[in-house]
Amino acid sequence: MVDISIAEASVEQILASQRGLIAIGAGLAVGLSGIASGIAEKDIGAAAVGAMAEREELFGKGLILTVIPETIVIFGLVVAILLLFL
Repeated sequence: MVDISIAEASVEQILASQRGLIAIGAGLAVGLSGIASGIAEKDIGAAAVGAMAEREELFGKGLILTVIPETIVIFGLVVAILLLFL
């Protein structure tokens, strides 16, 4: 049997009761994407420094490849903002 109180609840009432879970999801989106970016940047940075030690002209490519994982954090931040404000 369907609970009448849930059937009559509006979308705003349901979202108000789920605010804590939305906040946890937003925190996980930013936190886990930051951890993953840090792990990826660690490996890429070590390889880029090693390559630049051998050939200095690889500095530009190494810098670009080191910055690429930062976009993952930006995506996580966008997801968190969408969760919190939409």
